[in-house]
Amino acid sequence: MKIQKIELTQEKIKLKVPFVTALREVHFAEFIRVKVLCNDGSFAYGEAPATKAITGETLESISENIERIKERFCGLCIDEALALLHTQKIGSSAKAALDIAFVTLGAKEKALSLAEYFGIKNSAPIQTDITISLGAQEQMLQDAKQALCEGMDILKIKLGSDIEHAVAVSKLLSQELPQATLLIDANQAWSLEESFVYVDALKGYDIELLEQPVKAKELHFLKQIRQKSTFAILADEAVFTLEDMKRVVQTGAADMINIKVMKCGGVSKAVSMLEYAREKDIVCMLGSMIEGPYSINLTLYLAFAYRDVVQYIDLDSPLLYEKLPSELDFVYKGAMLSFKDQ
Repeated sequence: MKIQKIELTQEKIKLKVPFVTALREVHFAEFIRVKVLCNDGSFAYGEAPATKAITGETLESISENIERIKERFCGLCIDEALALLHTQKIGSSAKAALDIAFVTLGAKEKALSLAEYFGIKNSAPIQTDITISLGAQEQMLQDAKQALCEGMDILKIKLGSDIEHAVAVSKLLSQELPQATLLIDANQAWSLEESFVYVDALKGYDIELLEQPVKAKELHFLKQIRQKSTFAILADEAVFTLEDMKRVVQTGAADMINIKVMKCGGVSKAVSMLEYAREKDIVCMLGSMIEGPYSINLTLYLAFAYRDVVQYIDLDSPLLYEKLPSELDFVYKGAMLSFKDQ
C-alpha cells in the first residue's frame, strides 16, 4: 500500500447554539478535511479545525501548509509517510489531519479494525462531558439544567475574564446542581491574583477541577495556584507536546494534563503522551476543539484504549452539532458513548 494522492476540502457543520469561551465565539464547526488515497484503492480521511486562538492556525494556513507538502508523501508506504510527516515544519492541526488519515490507513494495511489496532480490550460505554458556553448567569444555569435533563451530568463550564462573574456562576451552579460534576475552564483568562480570588472564594464548594486559569507560559503561576487550591488543577494550553507534558509533571505545575490531538500533532503523538501517562500514573483529560467527525472518531478510540489514565473525556463536539453525524463508529446516548455494533 502506497500513497497515490491527497485531496483537500473545506467543510462546516452548523452548531445548535453558539460555542462561547474566553477566547472565541463560533457558530459552525469549520475544518479542513483531507482524503488520502492509495494505489490499492484504499483511502482514509483526516480533519483539522481552525483554532487560531490556541494553535495559531486558520483554515487558510492549514490548507496552505498541507498543499505545500502533500506531494512529498506520494509513492511512500504508510510508515514512511508518518515518519516524514513529523519532520515537517507545519502547524500542529495541519499535521494532525494527515496523521489521522495515515494512522487509519496503517490499520487497514495490517488488516486490523481500529479497535484491534489500538488494543482496545474493554468496550464498555464511556461518558463525555458537555460544554456549557460562557454567558449570563441565568442562561448558563438554564443550559446546565437542560444538559442534566438530557442525561449529561459532567459539565464543562466555560468562564471568562470577569472574575466576579466566574465566582458567582460557579457558586450558583454548585448550589443549584449538586448532582452535577463541575469542570471549570478559564481558558487562560485570569491573572495569578484573580486565580487566587477564585480558589479562595470556591473553598468548600463542590468543584471537580480548574483548567488552565493563567497563560500557557506561566507555569510558575500555575504551580502556585495548585499549591493554594483545594481542587485539582488541569493544564491544557500549557501542554502541546510530550516534552511540554514532562515539563509540567516534573515541575509540579498541575495535577493532570489535557491531551488534544490537534495540539500535539496527531493520534500517533497523542499515543506517545498517553503511554507516558500510563507509565508515570498521570491522570489525563482527553480533549478536543470544535472538530469534525473523523477527528473526533479517532480520538474516541484513544479514549477507550486508554481508559485507565483518561479520567475525563471532553469529546462532545458531535453533541453540539445541529444533528449527529453518520461518520462515527460510535453512538451517543446522552453523554454515554458506545460502539455502534454493541
